[in-house]
Amino acid sequence: MSTIELRHIITEHLTHIDDVSFLNAIKTIIESKVSDGTYKLSDYQKNRIDIARQQLKGRQTISHDEIQKEIDQWLSSR
Repeated sequence: MSTIELRHIITEHLTHIDDVSFLNAIKTIIESKVSDGTYKLSDYQKNRIDIARQQLKGRQTISHDEIQKEIDQWLSSR
């Protein structure tokens, strides 16, 4: 089946779908293929990155080993 035939079939099926959440999911998939390669962050994501950068500058970090120990302790206490 050719690309043109697939596009026609998909377009025809889409005209009969009324499920908004499904259509939004399809829109997201399509936009990921036609984007210009630039990922756009949401305001929430930008804020979380800013907070993480501030924590890094303030040396408010935890090593991987420390986190692993905490996880191991938590798992062993269950």
